[in-house]
Amino acid sequence: MSEDDINTEEYPTEIHDYLAAFEKSLGSVDEMLKTMLSVPRSELLQKLDPLEQAKLDLVSAYTLNSMFWVYLATQGINPKEHPVKQELERIRTYMNKVKEIADKKKASKLDKGAASRFVKNALWEPKDESERTSKTPAKGKKRK
Repeated sequence: MSEDDINTEEYPTEIHDYLAAFEKSLGSVDEMLKTMLSVPRSELLQKLDPLEQAKLDLVSAYTLNSMFWVYLATQGINPKEHPVKQELERIRTYMNKVKEIADKKKASKLDKGAASRFVKNALWEPKDESERTSKTPAKGKKRK
């Protein structure tokens, strides 16, 4: 009997694909964690601006709480009734605030001087009476 035969006898065959995908995802998470933990946190934070630091902290907290959510589910505990649900919602709220700040930072800013010059030049202004009388109308060429 091979190892695959033993493993398929322990759980229903219908969920084999799901378990294989889950195992692959765990491997990806493990690789990411190893990469992230290979660089000291202080060194990593020095390279980032404050907004990027906030994003990193929020993603780290969200990931940790999501992993705890999965752990609770594997232990037969309903995570929807656990305080971890409120924590995930709280972190999501802060993620939205950081996203709004980043969007405002990226938004184009209005150059008030240029806008006022544009509007001023685009509007028609009647000429003063003195300007009209000082200029004599140009005479057209005579036809032969």
